[in-house]
Amino acid sequence: MTRGKRTQTSQLEVRLLREGILESIHQVQATVCDHRGRVLSVAGGADTATFVRSALKPFQALAVTTTGTLERYDLTDLDLAIICSSHQGTIEQARQVFNVLWRCDIDPSKLQCPTPANKNSPLQYNCSGKHAGMLAVCQQRNWPMESYLQMKHPVQQLIISKVAELLAMPAAEFIGARDDCGAPTYLLQLSQMATLYAKLASGDSLDLERIVRAMTYHPEMVGGEGSFDTELMRLTAGEIVSKSGAEGVQCIGRVGEGMGLAIKVNDGAKRAKYAVAIHLLTQMGWISPTIAETLGENYISLSNVKRLEVIGEMCMV
Repeated sequence: MTRGKRTQTSQLEVRLLREGILESIHQVQATVCDHRGRVLSVAGGADTATFVRSALKPFQALAVTTTGTLERYDLTDLDLAIICSSHQGTIEQARQVFNVLWRCDIDPSKLQCPTPANKNSPLQYNCSGKHAGMLAVCQQRNWPMESYLQMKHPVQQLIISKVAELLAMPAAEFIGARDDCGAPTYLLQLSQMATLYAKLASGDSLDLERIVRAMTYHPEMVGGEGSFDTELMRLTAGEIVSKSGAEGVQCIGRVGEGMGLAIKVNDGAKRAKYAVAIHLLTQMGWISPTIAETLGENYISLSNVKRLEVIGEMCMV
């Protein structure tokens, strides 16, 4: 990494090479912050804003961990992991979502997330765990379930108040929009995303620490077989917490160190964010060369004729 005094630097570049010949290019921005919100290093702009998408899920889960909902319904770390997940709709994952609803005495028909194409139930939708968590809080607080996805609903107001508290800013200042699953998502700067993940990984909050424990102990629930989040957390055995978001968002925290990394691929390409994550985690020493090589077999070497190459580095601020 190079050292500088800027929060706006050159972006990273991800090149797709076909038998060594350049075919496509993705531009990528990234920011590292500590748990106090200080920008430590950056590629592109730390103040670049984008929707956080599913990378918000560990913080949406604060509605469950801070209200006594886990204790009242005897929910486990497996349940909490599926609440934080973007799962693949496997039988095991759908059953875990059902378990959350069953323990809270909520009929699955209350779920308002879509039913995936060629599937039978909204339980199989990748955000169903998050929705089950929101409904669990509604049940515990005796809030209406029919409108739980509306931004003005108490459960959504509770969630954004928790995020606002972590970022030390008024909840009313956040710009929200509907995610594909119908729940609110929010426009955040990369530095804000990185700060959230630094706080998540810092160990300073028992509620956040329990979320990290659930995700890192049960990474198979957070994504699934072949998922980048699942494989990264499996390989790092509790040292890294990771959550992807759609449209090229990837957020990672270094557990116990109070540092967070946020990545945004400008064109939204999923393949580019994984390559950049491996590249930066290796540069920063958050993962070993052996782990980087193992991840690279699936996320950098795409086939026997295609591979990704990351150009550039972050600048220390």
